[in-house]
Amino acid sequence: MRIVTLEEHTSFPEMSALLPESILKERRSLGLMQDKLADITGERLGSMQETGISTQVLSIENTDVYLLSGGDAANFASKYNDLLAEKIKGHPESFTAFALLPVSNPAAAAAELERTVKTYGFRGAMIKGTINGEFLDAPKYAPIFERAEALGVPIYIHPGIPPKEVINAYYSNVGDTPGPNEAIACYGWGWHSETAIHILRLLAAGVFDQYPKLKIIIGHMGEMLPMMWSRANKVFTPGMAGKNKRTLIETFKAQLFITTSGIFTPAPLQLVIDTIGIDNIMFSIDYPFSSNQVGVDFLHALELPEEQLAKIAHLNADKLLGLK
Repeated sequence: MRIVTLEEHTSFPEMSALLPESILKERRSLGLMQDKLADITGERLGSMQETGISTQVLSIENTDVYLLSGGDAANFASKYNDLLAEKIKGHPESFTAFALLPVSNPAAAAAELERTVKTYGFRGAMIKGTINGEFLDAPKYAPIFERAEALGVPIYIHPGIPPKEVINAYYSNVGDTPGPNEAIACYGWGWHSETAIHILRLLAAGVFDQYPKLKIIIGHMGEMLPMMWSRANKVFTPGMAGKNKRTLIETFKAQLFITTSGIFTPAPLQLVIDTIGIDNIMFSIDYPFSSNQVGVDFLHALELPEEQLAKIAHLNADKLLGLK
């Protein structure tokens, strides 16, 4: 059985070296993960072969491009995507990619999405968190969704570090410990709930209805949305809490896809199956922040019918991304 994973990260130091000092001094260090992120055909590929992962869809870990403006953002994203394409071109069966977009320049982002899809066969794009504090429901980001729909490729919305104002208000000065609590703000809770808010804002703003063929992917077993499924569906009844013309359930079953990235326990997966359904679930690891071996062991231990297991492992991703 083929295994395709969709939330697998890379970062190349030679690109970071091109950033202005004003960004470098503020950026979050990748620490010991940097070598793993930069590696493509060494430990990464070896681990894939050992665990039976057929294809990784790679994406750029850094969000530095969002801090650049105008032509600088467009040029940086283009160079990064060119470098990523160069690094994976020798292993087309093992690697493909989601594009890095200069989202602060929406017109350039739409153009870069089209360039990478048509030039390199990239399968869509990944966008992380808010863009300098803005969610993607802001009308100025419409060109990105319009182009993605026209190209027939998805946008993967991944968590990002919350804005400083949010960190200060919600995630700082916990008990008698001064300053931000990174675990609560980011990977332990905060950025997951923010991603759920992001999706609900797109729903309430009518973005899904405006682009009915647009496909959005989120990770981490649905970023908490499945837990609130029935309640949110009731609250967002058309005409009650936003511009959405369809129910949350109808909309998400048609246009939202969920990956397993970084969460390898059966109960959350069963909830996702019971809510959005088996046809909208795709396997992912969150490499190198999560272990390929742990993720694949989880997949093989699932007590699901063979057809459902194959859909999660590769069939749904094959269909959505046009993989062979």
